[in-house]
Amino acid sequence: MSGKLPSAPASTSVAAPLAAAPGTGSSAAVEDYLERILELINTKGYARVIDIARSLGISQASVTNMVQRLDAEGLLNYEKYRGLALTTAGETLARNITRRHQLLTDFLKLLGLPDDVIFHDVEGMEHHISPPTLRAIEALTLQLRRQPALLSRVVARESIAAASKEETAAAAEGENLSL
Repeated sequence: MSGKLPSAPASTSVAAPLAAAPGTGSSAAVEDYLERILELINTKGYARVIDIARSLGISQASVTNMVQRLDAEGLLNYEKYRGLALTTAGETLARNITRRHQLLTDFLKLLGLPDDVIFHDVEGMEHHISPPTLRAIEALTLQLRRQPALLSRVVARESIAAASKEETAAAAEGENLSL
């Protein structure tokens, strides 16, 4: 055996190139906006500047500036006072971002991490993870789902390691207190 995990078929892989529109650079902010816009469209049927601002907790003026930028970059069509719609390129990018976010969330949930830790970690990782690393996580997630016994061993080792770190930290603190 080569030691490599099998990868998922390329057509379903979330690690496929993100097909960013020219000039976007696909920054974390752009990705966050596209992800949120797609989420709003999927839940409400539409996305307006005011909805995006409320959802992200930022000013409408900031959202308007970004929406105009995304319009100029061909990721959405925006008409003032009328709303916006993702272009094919924008929707493709947003769906890839959403799948990447979901894969990372699913992987960390498999490991038994608390939801607040998962949320924080995924928000930090999702914009900086490389396609090869994402493919490896995707393959590992698939294998862990197919092999519950392996998942149990991995989660048990993580629990033991976490308990050991807590005990070590508590012991070290106890030593500092007794000095």
